[in-house]
Amino acid sequence: MAEAAPQEAIDAIGLKCPEPVMLLHAAMRRLAPGQELTLRATDPSTERDVASFCEFLGHTLLLARREGDQFVYRIRKVDG
Repeated sequence: MAEAAPQEAIDAIGLKCPEPVMLLHAAMRRLAPGQELTLRATDPSTERDVASFCEFLGHTLLLARREGDQFVYRIRKVDG
């Protein structure tokens, strides 16, 4: 079975800290609980920042991987 497309995709390629996480935070506010988004970034600090963001706010980090010079994340908004 194919994985469903996320409800939102953030392109943070070329942006530096704190911009990728600021975009992530704004996007998460727009999502309903249980919806998902993807984030693509080139700033290595997102490896630490995205995981911390999810842990602090209770969102589920479904995917965190490196693809060449890009970092790709898939996050599900916390229910409730």
